[in-house]
Amino acid sequence: MNLNLFVFDLDFTLWDAGGTWCDATRPPYTWENGKLRDRDGRWICLYPDVLPVLKELKRKNKRIAAASRTFEPGWALELIQHFNIGSYFDVMEIFPENKVVHFKKIQRYFQMPFSEMVFFDDEYRNIEAVGNLGVETVFVQNGITREMVLKYVD
Repeated sequence: MNLNLFVFDLDFTLWDAGGTWCDATRPPYTWENGKLRDRDGRWICLYPDVLPVLKELKRKNKRIAAASRTFEPGWALELIQHFNIGSYFDVMEIFPENKVVHFKKIQRYFQMPFSEMVFFDDEYRNIEAVGNLGVETVFVQNGITREMVLKYVD
């Protein structure tokens, strides 16, 4: 199966925000001994395969989007900047709303049918709602992996 648009949730899909969601962390975020921490010392990290996957998708000329339901979009964007991954995304829909709303905006942006998209998320409710649109969905546990994502690339 060869798809053109790869859409990723953020919390528990691309990163672990210290065992919680990014909107439950406490900025400011600072780098300390090579680790990103929030004000409470909570360690926030990308999952190991995130950068290799994003690089490979770009190398294969695939489009990449973020779809995150968070009550603190600014904090999510700040984490994206800290991890230096913003340049990989063609579009980022980060706001506190149902993922269907995120996907309708993404579809309008790319003018692409849902059937050409694949979505990675750690919450069944999002997988189910977006899957009902006709998007290929993948349930993620403990972050994305190369195998999980790259099987959708020719």
